[in-house]
Amino acid sequence: MMQTIRHINRQLHDYGFRFMLWREKHIDEKTFVIILALVVGVLCGFAALLLKFLIHFIGSNLTDGANITRGNYIYLIYPVVGILLAGWYVRYVVRDNISHGVTRVLYAISQNKSRLKPHNMYTSVFASSITIGFGGSVGAEGPIVYTGAAIGSNLGQAFRLSPRTLMILVGCGAAAGIAGIFKAPIAGMLFTLEVLMLDLTTVSVMPLLIASISAATVAYTFTGYDLEFFFVQSEQFPTSRIPFAIALGIFCGMISLYFTRVMNMMEGFFKKKLDKQWKKTSVGGVILAALVFLFPPLYGEGYGAINDLLDGDPSTIVDGSIFYHDGNSVWFIILFIGLIILLKAFATSATNGGGGVGGTFAPSLYVGCMSGFFFAFLLNNMFGMDLSIKNFALMGMAAVMSGVMHAPLMGIFLTAEMTGGYQLFLPLLIVSTISYGTIRLFEPYSIYTRRLAQKGELLTHHKDKTVLTLLKINSVIETDFKTVKPEMDLREMVKVISESNRNLFPVVGDKGQLLGIVLLDDIRNIMFRPDLYRRMYVRRFMSMPPDKIQVDEPMDRVMKKFDDTGAWNLPVVDTEGTYVGFVSKSKIFNSYRRVLRHYSDD
Repeated sequence: MMQTIRHINRQLHDYGFRFMLWREKHIDEKTFVIILALVVGVLCGFAALLLKFLIHFIGSNLTDGANITRGNYIYLIYPVVGILLAGWYVRYVVRDNISHGVTRVLYAISQNKSRLKPHNMYTSVFASSITIGFGGSVGAEGPIVYTGAAIGSNLGQAFRLSPRTLMILVGCGAAAGIAGIFKAPIAGMLFTLEVLMLDLTTVSVMPLLIASISAATVAYTFTGYDLEFFFVQSEQFPTSRIPFAIALGIFCGMISLYFTRVMNMMEGFFKKKLDKQWKKTSVGGVILAALVFLFPPLYGEGYGAINDLLDGDPSTIVDGSIFYHDGNSVWFIILFIGLIILLKAFATSATNGGGGVGGTFAPSLYVGCMSGFFFAFLLNNMFGMDLSIKNFALMGMAAVMSGVMHAPLMGIFLTAEMTGGYQLFLPLLIVSTISYGTIRLFEPYSIYTRRLAQKGELLTHHKDKTVLTLLKINSVIETDFKTVKPEMDLREMVKVISESNRNLFPVVGDKGQLLGIVLLDDIRNIMFRPDLYRRMYVRRFMSMPPDKIQVDEPMDRVMKKFDDTGAWNLPVVDTEGTYVGFVSKSKIFNSYRRVLRHYSDD
C-alpha cells in the first residue's frame, strides 16, 4: 500500500515538473499569473459561500426558538460553547495560531516571502463558522481574507513562483475573499491596496481585478443579485445637511479611535494578564455571555440589527432582551444603542481573547451603523430636527470602517456596493475622509498594522521603508572579525592584527559578551613600540562602540542608529549581550540596491 502511494506521489511530481517546463515554454509569467488569479477568485468565491452557509446554518438552528419578548438564557450558553469548541479545534486539531488573520497576511507578505501554510486554506473557515454561528461577536471577513490569501499563496508555491509573484497572488486571494463575501469587487481590490498596502502597478492591477470580479461573480451566481444589506434611499440628502455630515465624520473618527484603543487594550489584557488558556476562555466567556445576554444585538455578526436600522426601524433593537418592555421609550432606545456602541469592542475582544476566531470587519460596520443612527436619532429627538436616520446609519458604516481600517476608499465603496447606496456618494466621501483624518491625528496605524509597525515589520507604500522592511539584519551581518580578550597584551594584539584583514576588533569576555572594540587607528602610534608590548593591555586602549544593534532589530532602526552615530560599522549582539558580528553601512547599501531592483522590476 505504501509503495503504491509513493509511486503515485512520484508520478504526480513528474507530471507537475513536466507541466512547469511546458508552461515556461508556452505561457509567459504575466499571462500565467492572470490565469492563476482567475482560479484564485473562483476558489475564494466558493470558500466565501461555504463560510456564509455554515454561519447561517449553525446560527439559525440555534436561535430559531428564541423569544423576542423576554430575555433568553440560551445567550448565556451558546457563545461560551462556541469559543470553547473553536478553541479546542485550534489547539488540538489545527495546532497553530490562526487568530488575527489580516495581520498574519501582512506579516507573511513582509517577513515570510508571502508563504502561508496549506492548512490556512480551510482551518479559519471552520473555526470562524463555529465561533460566529454560536454567537461570537466577531466577523467572518478576517478569516475569509486569511483563507483567500492562503489559497493564492499555496497555488503560487505549487508552481514555484517567485516571492514577488506570490505577493500578488496573496493580494488576489485577499481581494477575492472580500469580494466574495460582500459581493463587492471594487472594495476587495481597494482592501488589498489600502490595508495590505500592495502597490498598484501594471503587473498587479489586472490579477487583482480578475480575482475580485470572478469571486463576486461566483457569489452572484449562487445567491442572486440581492445586496448584502437591504437599503432604499427614501429621503434625499440636501446640501444643507453637509455640516451635519462633517460633524458625523468627526464623531465617527472618535468612535473609531475608541474602538481601536479598546481592542488593543483588551488584547494586551488577555495576552499579558492571563497566562493560561483556561483563564482566557473563562474570562472571555463570562464577558461575552453577560454582554450578549443583556444586549442580544451583540450576538454573532449583528447583520440583522444593521438591516433593521438601515430600514429606519429601531424598535426591534431590544427584541429578545430583558429590556424588551422598555423598548417603547425613545430615550431608552438611545441609551441602549449608545451602550451597544461602547460595549461592542469588549464583546469582540472577549470572543477572540477567549479562544474564538473572527475578524473586526463586521464589528466596525456594526459600530458604524449604530453610531450614525445614534447621531441622527439623538439630534432629532433633542432638537426637533428631521435628519434621515437611515441615511446617517449608512454614512456611519462607511465612516467608522474608514477610521478603524485606515482605508477611506475601501470604506466608501464597500458601503456603497453592499447596500446600493450610490446616491449618497457625496456624503459617504465626506464622512469617510473626515473620520479617517480625525483618527490619524491620534493613531497613525490601523487596527491591523499597529502590531507589525511596532516591530518594524510593516510594508508600506513608501518604497524606501518597504525595502528596509524586506531587508533582514541576518543577511547583512559580517562575522569575519577577529575577537580579542581584555587581558591580552599589546604583543598578542599585534599578532591578531597581522592575521586579520580588518581594522576593527571586538573585545569579548569569557562568556562571549561584547565588552568594547579596538580600532586600528587608535593604537597605530603604539603598536610598533616593542617596549610597550608587555606593559599595555587591551583593556587599556579598548573603547566602547558608539551604539549596539540587537540581532532582531528592524532595519529602519538600524539605519537610524547609523545616522545618529555617524559610524560605518556597528556591533551586533543578542538579547544577552553576546557578540554576534558587525554590520557595515556599505553592506546595507549594497543589499538595499539589490532588493530595490528586485522590488521595482515591474
